[in-house]
Amino acid sequence: MLSANNLYKKYGTLTVVNGVSLQVAPGEIVAITGPSGAGKSTLLHLLGALDKPDNGTVTINNTDVFALNGKKQARFRNKHMGFVFQFHHLLPEFSAVENVAVPLWISGKGRKEGIALATGALQAVGLGSKLENKPGELSGGEQQRVAIARALVNKPSIIMADEPTGNLDTANAHAIHELFLQLRDKFGQTFVMITHNETLADMTDRKLTMLDGKIVDEIRNNS
Repeated sequence: MLSANNLYKKYGTLTVVNGVSLQVAPGEIVAITGPSGAGKSTLLHLLGALDKPDNGTVTINNTDVFALNGKKQARFRNKHMGFVFQFHHLLPEFSAVENVAVPLWISGKGRKEGIALATGALQAVGLGSKLENKPGELSGGEQQRVAIARALVNKPSIIMADEPTGNLDTANAHAIHELFLQLRDKFGQTFVMITHNETLADMTDRKLTMLDGKIVDEIRNNS
């Protein structure tokens, strides 16, 4: 599904990602943990082609992502990748279903088809009764579920999640991780997730630990 080879990224004289290689299988949930400043978010941005490495390659579904030009790379990202961040980045003036439909409209689908597919994605994350609610009318956990539905709506090959539960209380954080497991089991969805929460990281298939820009440990969980 995803193969990264010998990734390097420097900012000035600081090497933030230092020769990282990893593979992710279809339907696998991989957690990346480690202290702040270890390079986790930078690595995720490289894997998701949100940033360009100084050296190394990222291949998703046999496509060398960084060999694509800007427009083709943006289209590939829109079709094959979903993103969930610590802050949900929902548009406050849009309803839940409109927020989820945005990636579909960007990809060229009509308004009616976009709303229909977005409705299905919201139902998949347990928010079928909140379609017309605006973000300000939803709880923090519900807003993050909308963001997950938005990441899911284009049926991406892989979802990249950067601290997706960082702003949630323990119960909501656990529920979001359970949701990821359900989406993997139901749709075969692949996830790469950054988290500081070791308990939740232990719920995933595989846990990688980063330190000083390198992967220093790998544990396969029994999930």
